[in-house]
Amino acid sequence: MKHLLNRLLVSTAAAVVLLGLGACETTTVARKTAFDFDPPAQQPKNPSAVKLKLSTGAQRLYVVEGDTVLLATPVSVGKSVTPTPAGNYTIYLKTEKRRRVSSPGAGYPMTYWMEFKSAYGLHWGFVKPTPSTHGCVRMPLNSARKVFRMIPVGTPINIAASQPWDATIGKSLPTLDDSHLADPPMSYMLSPQVFQDANNGKLWKY
Repeated sequence: MKHLLNRLLVSTAAAVVLLGLGACETTTVARKTAFDFDPPAQQPKNPSAVKLKLSTGAQRLYVVEGDTVLLATPVSVGKSVTPTPAGNYTIYLKTEKRRRVSSPGAGYPMTYWMEFKSAYGLHWGFVKPTPSTHGCVRMPLNSARKVFRMIPVGTPINIAASQPWDATIGKSLPTLDDSHLADPPMSYMLSPQVFQDANNGKLWKY
């Protein structure tokens, strides 16, 4: 009887372990959205020495001063048919409360707009793990707000297929995916509230 009881206990323990392993194997990790991401940032010692480095291949933006990365963030860049233009540019215009002018989508917020080429800029937008824009650079809300406040007009930006930090800092950043988020009502997106909320690091109910 004692041996039988021991065998039953061992069998039960093994079943619990197997169930536990099975649960681990089938559990899905929750996807991170851009609204979960708030990048740490160092304030520059000399704002005039700050540069932006954009990696279109890794979809990463780095704010650097000398050899120091002040802020790093995932972004979304242009699709292959509408690529983000490579090259060296300058941020020549900053508009905190910008709205889309052209249709379709006229009036849609492009908060924290930082323009480097006519009709091309960095701004808040829904971020996806694959290139998905018409050439602009979409940023998580907190990243866009911090970069907008960190850099002055005249900041240079280098846009290339890769950057030196892609395999280190860039690789440590999370993969963000907003593709499953519900679209906010247009009544909200066209209202002044969208800019007020952005200033507080939030958007709609996210």
